[in-house]
Amino acid sequence: MAESRLIQGRYRLLDVIGRGGMGEVWRAVDESLGRRVAVKCLKPMGAQPDTGIAPVLRERFRREARVAASLQHRGVTVVHDFGESDGVLYLVMELLEGRNLSQLLEENRQRPLPVHDVVDIAEQVADALAYTHERGIVHRDLKPANIMRLTDGEVKICDFGIARLGESMGLTSRLTGTGIAMGTPHYMSPEQIGGGPVDHRSDLYSLGCVLYEIATGVPPFDHEDAWAVLVGHRDTPPQPLRTHRDDIPDPLQRIVLDLLAKAPEGRPADAKDLRRRISTSIDRAVPHLTHSGQAPSPGVRFAPHSGALPALPTWTTGMTGGHRATGGAARPEPVDPPAGLTGEWTTGIDSRRVAAAPVLTAPRRPTPSPESLAVLASRHSAGLSLGRLGRWEEAGEVHRAVAAEREHALGPDHPDTLASRYEVAFTLSRTGRAADALREFERVADGRAQALGVDHADTLAARQESAYVLGQLGRHFEAHEIYTAVLASRERTMGPDHPDTLRCRHNLGFSLSRLGRLEDSFAMAADVASARARVLGPDHPDTLVTRYEVAYTLGQLGRWPEALETYRQVATARARALGADHPDTLAARYEVGIGLGRLGHTDQALELYQRLVADRSRLSGPRHPETLRARHGLGVNLGRLGRWEEALTEAREVSSLRSGVLGADHPDTLVSRREVAVCLGWLGRWNDALTVYEGVALARERVLGIDHPDALASRNDEAHCLEQLGRRAEAVELYRRVAALRERRGS
Repeated sequence: MAESRLIQGRYRLLDVIGRGGMGEVWRAVDESLGRRVAVKCLKPMGAQPDTGIAPVLRERFRREARVAASLQHRGVTVVHDFGESDGVLYLVMELLEGRNLSQLLEENRQRPLPVHDVVDIAEQVADALAYTHERGIVHRDLKPANIMRLTDGEVKICDFGIARLGESMGLTSRLTGTGIAMGTPHYMSPEQIGGGPVDHRSDLYSLGCVLYEIATGVPPFDHEDAWAVLVGHRDTPPQPLRTHRDDIPDPLQRIVLDLLAKAPEGRPADAKDLRRRISTSIDRAVPHLTHSGQAPSPGVRFAPHSGALPALPTWTTGMTGGHRATGGAARPEPVDPPAGLTGEWTTGIDSRRVAAAPVLTAPRRPTPSPESLAVLASRHSAGLSLGRLGRWEEAGEVHRAVAAEREHALGPDHPDTLASRYEVAFTLSRTGRAADALREFERVADGRAQALGVDHADTLAARQESAYVLGQLGRHFEAHEIYTAVLASRERTMGPDHPDTLRCRHNLGFSLSRLGRLEDSFAMAADVASARARVLGPDHPDTLVTRYEVAYTLGQLGRWPEALETYRQVATARARALGADHPDTLAARYEVGIGLGRLGHTDQALELYQRLVADRSRLSGPRHPETLRARHGLGVNLGRLGRWEEALTEAREVSSLRSGVLGADHPDTLVSRREVAVCLGWLGRWNDALTVYEGVALARERVLGIDHPDALASRNDEAHCLEQLGRRAEAVELYRRVAALRERRGS
């Protein structure tokens, strides 16, 4: 199917025009009728055929697709056809020319739309919802990205029926990363959040969220933390629209706030009632407003969002709220395991209510109550959130407690128990306990192989993490062997271009570089970068991560002009895709500075690091590790310019701060202490330099071992310092000792 780009001998696929959680959308031509169409494939093109789609899911797809195809209204996207080809389910829809509301807000520089446009959009969407609700069809995922404004001003709702398709087929269970199966956090109704019955009034609430955002520039609950967003929808009254923008007419504000009533009974009775209220109250109030497409008048005031959150646990602070209309693309994070029971373990159970379902367990194990499972799921999410905040020790404590309770309630080999054990291992790896993490990951991999199968994605994920930890332990050959085996399994079960397969190939390329096989590493990284650009897009964060690795390997190969240019391209693309202040963008800028320094462009490197220090301090504070990393780079380049007194002052300050923040023996602290010694040496203060070099060498031997490359490099520094002091015999003896240790390590 992917090779011919022709479905059923009729629909010729031209190019991908969108990707999301439910697959791909292609621009295509219906060769039978000679018209241009859009084809939505509910699985990426080129992925391995899924011949194992259960008959019940095929039938559910056909039923829901027929519902979508039955809708004939100017405000609803037309579905022309549907079917299955080579294991890929697809729908053929009308091709729309225009922008969705999310794009309109972004093109308007995240400013709200003119009031006249907001009212016009509200009227047209209300008309479309009135039509679909009369037929008993609820959208369930109404948001700015699903509402199109065409070039002629007509408004259409997209993906009617597709939301239920995704729900039925398990395709949308990962939208929020918080265990919420349907909807997008910024636009979900309280009843969706609570798992209660959902009817047409849930769509009205979501429409209220959309109208609030396009009228004010921000969603009603504008938090980066998904849990805080959900709690806001459930418990917090929204700020009046005029808090953000004082030219909002009172009738419009009243209608939007009514749509956002917590209880469905407090909202308009139905979309017809909403349409009537718009016509009788707003239309008379805004005849003078500007026409669509014009910017708001200069007198419009946009106040910052200042709604206070209700009291929340501290662990909710860093949870991601997912994509909202006006935000830039966020860097994808590793997908959290579902908060309830896994689908594989509960076949036949409605995925929306899986966290509250009875557990399939051994016959004599008591069935845990839905309430206890929900509590454990919530605590599991709390642990994940602590990890996102970098609070790995606390996250580990939470996951260990949840793992113990899940093991008691569900059994040691239940997927949810193993999911908690997996997170325990992850926290161990992030707190420097690599050996303990390795044992835990191996245990999880064995348990998942027994419960789910050796080729199951969760089993492979655990094996892949064990390889990563082996790399942390310096056991790169063993890591390479596991990556190679996992890659073979992923290619066999998922196909060569599946994102998880490409992630494994990326990791394999990384391990090759650590084995000294730099040319092989470069070739694999370049190949993965090309594949990710083709599958995910050239500016996708995963593509840019691999291009970053390409640049790193080029630097290791001494090809610094190419490395610098690649780092620059990555930094530019990340700024465009993620934002100028995103941590990944700033990381790429740091590496640009490394390249400039390596090529002798020291003045440029110094200027870059000065700006980077200012940006890091503004965003994260002066004591943040990444701020200190940028300051370290600044100090190095001061030294390269011969400004050694300034470089020494900077190195001492950074070393002291790193010791307080990271610990006296942290590798970064020791790097800064070494830089102090370098500066002392250049200033001719060799006795002082020797004292510092000896301290760094002893610390590295204590932490890493006497034959670790960094410890040996420190002893070489010490020997060089002894030479400068005229203590040649001691220097020669130390050089010999280092050479013997290196020979022993190599053998």
